[in-house]
Amino acid sequence: MTAPVLQLLEVSRVHGDGETAVHALRGVSMQVSAGELVAVMGPSGSGKSTLLNLAGALDRPTSGEVEIDGTRLGRLKTQELAALRRRRVGVVFQDYNLIPSLTAAENICLPLELDGMPVLAARQEARATLKDLGLGGLADRFPDQLSGGQQQRVAIARALIGQRKLVLADEPTGALDSVTGEEVLAVLRGRCDAGAAGLLVTHEPRHAAWADRVIYLRDGVVVDGTTARQPARAHA
Repeated sequence: MTAPVLQLLEVSRVHGDGETAVHALRGVSMQVSAGELVAVMGPSGSGKSTLLNLAGALDRPTSGEVEIDGTRLGRLKTQELAALRRRRVGVVFQDYNLIPSLTAAENICLPLELDGMPVLAARQEARATLKDLGLGGLADRFPDQLSGGQQQRVAIARALIGQRKLVLADEPTGALDSVTGEEVLAVLRGRCDAGAAGLLVTHEPRHAAWADRVIYLRDGVVVDGTTARQPARAHA
């Protein structure tokens, strides 16, 4: 049996100390395999974003272990974590995190260039990824020349570019209209069908319907996990 791309083993995250301590996650265990898209749902403050940050090696757990592609993150130094994120993990943030001084194509191919890919090859791959998301004509525009929805799709393209084995998305369709949002989810679904593992944080049941499984969080605890119905996939 293939090892999971993402695995959380009894992971807890506590912010602060003593009486002011906030238990964002409490003993969460889960895994996501290659080819699988898992949606995470739950009310505000349930721990969804904390889970995503730990899964993407953007934060460290207070206790427990996070493993990506067979590597236990607790054993890695800061520089090693950065290299792992750059090569194996794509993250779509709610606030885009685009660099204002770089064009759309330059933002997207930055991880590839930092990892040593020749600039021309990286730019070609960035333009191809933009085309997949319906933004082929916007490669040379800067973020402030793009609408919020276009910026979100550029951020998604940056997360999908290269050979990322794990794609994490935090409400990736928040700035998009319903039609464009469905197109973006179809791209994310397609990347998982091609072999990546995906974790999608969403509050929309219709978006969770693109997933293979749905995990429900409440007060930092997994309270339910179920197979998602997938009406949208049938038309993808």
